[in-house]
Amino acid sequence: MQEHGKSLGVPLATNRTTVWKWEQGQEPDADAQRVLANLLHVPYEQVRAEVWPRWLPVWEVTGLTAPWTEAGTFEALNELVGSGRTDRRAFLTITGAALTGLAASWADAPAAFASALNGDRVTDTMVSTIEQRVSTLRALDDQLGGARLLEQARGDLALVTGLLSTGRYSDRIRVRLYALAARVSHLTGWMAYDAGLRSVGQRYYVGALRSARTAGDDAFGAFILAEMGVHVSEAGRTAERVALISTAIDNAPHSLSPHTQSFLHLHKAEALSRDGDHGRAGTALNHAASLWERHTTEENPDWLDWFNEAQLKSTEGKVLLRSGHVERATGSLELSVASAAPRDRAVRSSRLAEARLAGGDLDGALDAAHYGAALLEDSVGSVRALDRLKEFSGRLEAHKSISSVREFRERLRALPPP
Repeated sequence: MQEHGKSLGVPLATNRTTVWKWEQGQEPDADAQRVLANLLHVPYEQVRAEVWPRWLPVWEVTGLTAPWTEAGTFEALNELVGSGRTDRRAFLTITGAALTGLAASWADAPAAFASALNGDRVTDTMVSTIEQRVSTLRALDDQLGGARLLEQARGDLALVTGLLSTGRYSDRIRVRLYALAARVSHLTGWMAYDAGLRSVGQRYYVGALRSARTAGDDAFGAFILAEMGVHVSEAGRTAERVALISTAIDNAPHSLSPHTQSFLHLHKAEALSRDGDHGRAGTALNHAASLWERHTTEENPDWLDWFNEAQLKSTEGKVLLRSGHVERATGSLELSVASAAPRDRAVRSSRLAEARLAGGDLDGALDAAHYGAALLEDSVGSVRALDRLKEFSGRLEAHKSISSVREFRERLRALPPP
């Protein structure tokens, strides 16, 4: 942007932070839009005729335009593998026990995969090996956060796409590969979202949705639509999230377990709450809780085994807080933080801090915020967690003269980037 602006005689100070703000919903000024349009070969007349961001060429993304066929799914996955790294940032290298865990699930594979990528047969053992690797990666994500593992997930998606492209396989293996592509594409999208790359995350989710449909897994497809809604509502488009989750629930297989249904209705409660419909949000929340009471451990799908009571209490706390039930919200959020995995504790501590502050407990609010900051200092890499702590810090403006508030803000400023 800076170089191109200079060539057009428009001086700009655009940097990574500027672009990140655009991704989060801030509108670029007129000069920046002019330079960006020229850089992307969009006629300036189109820019003036349409509001930001509608003139951006987002509809050229293959995942949105390719036909809903197997060929279209493969085209979308191939494009993700080829272009998904364009928003790459300087991620930390995975080391120590985390690296050992990944290596253990991968050790028996290299020679066989090299052959399959050159046109040889893809076997059940090979697919199972990748499935185990992805399962390990998901477990590490709970501990370390997505920013530290995104490159590993991208590599796995490239491997699966390569096997689909060049390997030989039966129809049964083909279905397993597309189902695996859906899982890996979702995991990559989730890690991108956790690392602050929201628009990139949505593109991977589109790939996951297509792959799930090609594999005939509409239960996982409904799950992806629910997850996509999180990105949409955090960009301020709350009604669109309500529409997404409603489509997911209305078109999900009738055979969904109470566990999975609880997850979907919990998302509906959160979507309605963000959209300001607190009455219907409460109804959806009660329905999710009722379904949760009926679930059994054995029925959990592997892609939803992380969904537990801590997640339920977290959403319950957010819905209650928005509707003004501060004391009940605080209790739910305390239970959620206490029983969550490290990355989720880091993310949710700021919401607990917000609830305690709303209840007049400044010291308790700062305790929760310091707890989240300590996790980010120690082991967790999550842009989401850092951003939410910054949002909470903004709520402390009325108390800025208090020494404990100043100390927290200084600690927050000193946190390293995830």
